[in-house]
Amino acid sequence: MKKQLPALLAALLMTGVITLVMVVTSANALLNQNTTTVATSASTAPDAQTVSNNTADQQMIQQLQARIVEYTQREQQYQQREQQYQQTIQNNQQQVQQAAQQLQQIRQLLSALQDRGLIAIQPDGSIMIAR
Repeated sequence: MKKQLPALLAALLMTGVITLVMVVTSANALLNQNTTTVATSASTAPDAQTVSNNTADQQMIQQLQARIVEYTQREQQYQQREQQYQQTIQNNQQQVQQAAQQLQQIRQLLSALQDRGLIAIQPDGSIMIAR
């Protein structure tokens, strides 16, 4: 009995909330003044207000389409620029790798010359040629 009472209260509360939402939505639909009327006759002559609204709507549609084209072109430019940046990054990475390989080769050369006794590398980094 202890668990049934809270479950019953929860069910009544949820039912009440759902009923309230349905009533509010129905009242809003009934009282909404921003509705369009359905034309009863098949051939009605458009009035001046409708024609000017259609013209304004057409202009707005054309402006929005022009804006879409502009944004599409801008997006393509950004994509091209991104590809250029990616290519530049790749080229720079290759240059860094080449420089690292050259540095490794120079270190190997200096180490080989030092091992053979042809040069001596001082603690300050200077190189002395052995005689």
